[in-house]
Amino acid sequence: MNEIVQPASFDLQAARRPDGERPQPARHEAARADDAREAEFRSVRLPSDHPQVRAGRLGVLIMNLGTPEATSYWPMRAYLREFLSDKRVIETPRWLWWPILNLIILQTRPKKKGRDYDLIWNKERDEGPLKTITRSQAEQAQARLREIAGDRVVVDWAMRYGKPAVKPALENLLAQGCDRILLVPMYPQYSAATSATACDKAFEALMTMRWQPSVRVAPPYHDDPVYIEALADSMRKELAKLDFEPEMILTSFHGVPRKYLLQGDPYHCHCAKTSRLLRETLGWPKERWMLTFQSRFGPDEWLQPYTDETVKGLAEKGVKRLAIVAPGFSADCLETLEELDGENREIFEHNGGEQFAYLPCLNDSEEGMRVIDHVVARELQGWL
Repeated sequence: MNEIVQPASFDLQAARRPDGERPQPARHEAARADDAREAEFRSVRLPSDHPQVRAGRLGVLIMNLGTPEATSYWPMRAYLREFLSDKRVIETPRWLWWPILNLIILQTRPKKKGRDYDLIWNKERDEGPLKTITRSQAEQAQARLREIAGDRVVVDWAMRYGKPAVKPALENLLAQGCDRILLVPMYPQYSAATSATACDKAFEALMTMRWQPSVRVAPPYHDDPVYIEALADSMRKELAKLDFEPEMILTSFHGVPRKYLLQGDPYHCHCAKTSRLLRETLGWPKERWMLTFQSRFGPDEWLQPYTDETVKGLAEKGVKRLAIVAPGFSADCLETLEELDGENREIFEHNGGEQFAYLPCLNDSEEGMRVIDHVVARELQGWL
């Protein structure tokens, strides 16, 4: 009878510790088991006319929202058209939405949003900051995994809207022999308009494949202690850099229509829990901490309180020192750099506020990579 090899536990953070305290044999045993599996696959004698195939590797696909290819009218229009055509994002009946989208929004909004994107554009790489940061997150994750697992794990990245697209990224992983793939939507709080639509795009691609990989999806991590502590550590660092102490801190999350909550979307609850756990971890007083929602669009009621109205109201009431953080964004983008640090800064200062700070997202920082390492390592258990 063949011996059954149990999968060893995989702890990326512990395995990378420089102090050498973590014993290594379990990891080496798992690596040998994986190598044996690939060697067995490659040793099968195939007919001379058999197509070349690769298998036995693991893939990790980091997925974020997306960014236009340029800030001019037509690239912006293409991006907005794809984004606003998604039924997960806009649930308005198509017969009503299509005329509004094509005859009104796509005629005027690309120019305005193009100007906004131009304010935050990475001129050196000629791309949006979300693309720059997501690429770096994937590259760092690949380098860290290579230290532990060699070339057994391949990390790639994709955008739900725009490029690089999800389907080519999945095909690239398959071409490199990844017959098991972990999808990692970079949204700490789940929403159908973010996490679900990213997975929809991946599943849509899988439907066209003859040889589908086995797939896992990393769940939301809104209350994961590693994520909360990373946010707290990042905020402590950023607050220590300020020459003032905020009278109030706002945790601002991207909004969604209120009807999504009433229809069962857990997003609001996830945001509220993240905000509460972060406040408790920092030990910040309740009366100096608020949860708000930004980026509303259209005439419907969205999750409240609204960030811009709250900022205006606080300034009018005499709050002079304000800080905003955006825990729902894994990387800085238009909604944080231009809307929070730009528009809301102006709102605050024009209504009597004096000192304003936007605290950056986790991005590809040490704290941000700690979260990604943790989520990936946790979800690869049993595979690696």
